[in-house]
Amino acid sequence: MPNKNIDHAFTARTKMGAASEPTYAGALSFMRRKYTKDTRGADAVVWGIPFDAAVTNRPGARFGPQAIRRASAILDNDPQYPFSRDLFENLAVVDYGDCLLDSGNHNKTPATIEREAAKILKSGAFLLTLGGDHFITWPLLKAHAAIHGPLAMVQFDAHQDTWPDDGKRIDHGSFVGRAVKEGIIDPDRSIQIGIRTHAPETFGIKILHGHEIEEMRAADIAYAIVERTGGRKTYLTFDIDCLDPAFAPGTGTPVAGGPSSAKILSTLRQLAQIDIVGADIVEVAPAYDHADITAIAGSMVAMHYLGLLAERKARIQEGANNINQGQGI
Repeated sequence: MPNKNIDHAFTARTKMGAASEPTYAGALSFMRRKYTKDTRGADAVVWGIPFDAAVTNRPGARFGPQAIRRASAILDNDPQYPFSRDLFENLAVVDYGDCLLDSGNHNKTPATIEREAAKILKSGAFLLTLGGDHFITWPLLKAHAAIHGPLAMVQFDAHQDTWPDDGKRIDHGSFVGRAVKEGIIDPDRSIQIGIRTHAPETFGIKILHGHEIEEMRAADIAYAIVERTGGRKTYLTFDIDCLDPAFAPGTGTPVAGGPSSAKILSTLRQLAQIDIVGADIVEVAPAYDHADITAIAGSMVAMHYLGLLAERKARIQEGANNINQGQGI
């Protein structure tokens, strides 16, 4: 195998280019991207936050980043479906590793995440975060809003996460309401997809319930998202329990009656019009998984984020080339 290499996560010389090692061996970074804290020149940074002390049911999402990385190994060698391209031919992506948290002092967790996220975002790279439970989205939203101002939010989830909150809780079920009250997200430009539970407040966020999206085509769901966000800078957060437990059993708070991974991945594929400035995938808990079903779904969601980013970069480059050609440069 003269064209094969191994441990691309450590041996890669650049931030671009596909790996060619066996899918069943080698160091398991996300999609074999180079492990590095050097974000210079990176278009996107993949970062893990192994935290699950905010759950209200089953713990285990602290192992989510590991599981998603492991499941992603099979995605790197061939052109990524459905994008029909090697995403890393022109997209520079690094795996930044994980956030170091004090497991004995959870009150420090939000500030630690926000501070490290701000450091990454300062480089100008797109931040793709692997959770961890859904509380981690709160400090991530704060870090992104500090740069972009109030954000539109697209939330794929079985739960609204708008339960009562005193502004200090470490709770994965109340961060959305807090983000609205503190002006971090704009509820009039935010939407939740797949909700299958009731909470006391909606805070004006548009909801597409589980039974509604069951009757909708992926294109219709995507249209509703594009229309709601209205061209605003958008943060996309994906709780894996948005999917029916048949497609994502490995999560802390599963709710029956959700959509298939096929429908939701098709929806994501059609969000190219949205100005997504940051994204996460959370609540993958591999201890409850079967044959890596949930981790595979999570890795596919994360890959779709990068696919949309790669296409956006290609469009920008093509537009610049056309202008230069028109000017005779």
